[in-house]
Amino acid sequence: MRAGAALVALLVAAGPAGAHEAPRSPAPLAPALPAPGSYELPTIARVSDASVLDEAGAPAALLDLAPGQVAVVSFVYTHCADGGGCPLALATLQRLDRAVAADPELRGRVRLVTVSFDPARDTPSVMRDLRERMRPAGDWRFRTAADAGAIKPVLAAFGQDALPLVDARGRGTGVLRHLLKVFLVDARGGVRNIYSADFLSAELLAVDARTVLLESRSAAAGAAP
Repeated sequence: MRAGAALVALLVAAGPAGAHEAPRSPAPLAPALPAPGSYELPTIARVSDASVLDEAGAPAALLDLAPGQVAVVSFVYTHCADGGGCPLALATLQRLDRAVAADPELRGRVRLVTVSFDPARDTPSVMRDLRERMRPAGDWRFRTAADAGAIKPVLAAFGQDALPLVDARGRGTGVLRHLLKVFLVDARGGVRNIYSADFLSAELLAVDARTVLLESRSAAAGAAP
């Protein structure tokens, strides 16, 4: 089985966590989530748009957001061979993708971006295969980079770690150790929330996205003459 297929299979049957510092399964949701717009999500950090590669190998913007849009950005690698962060992130984003595509208020305003931090193995064709397996219903983009040097500044800007593990002899194992992080980014590059495995759910992502979109809509209305 190819690595991409194995990764997607883990969305259904996840094994024990290994290289990822993340729980084996998502924490249960709170009984009720706050109403969109009833709270604020201050900007945590700012990121600039970056040039990466799309599924055809052509240069593409990482975010490419227009005013009134938000992006949900996740970093994964398809050789993830356990039940840690990558399968959890993809399963959650697949649920969010379906929910966004079915909601007229979110469709076209919420973009999902999944980026590989292992470009040596996750070539554009591999990311295209992953896209085909995930079967996006909405605007869900899959990106990689030309090489490790090209993705490194992107990871640094987001504060996303990805460290290669070595065996007792100091040889590379092909496994990348990383903390699961998913980022909610507004159209100005403001990081509005960062989700770890303990707080990652499609429902929470949707509510937070609505909150940021309501804020941008109010700001646009206030700026109108």
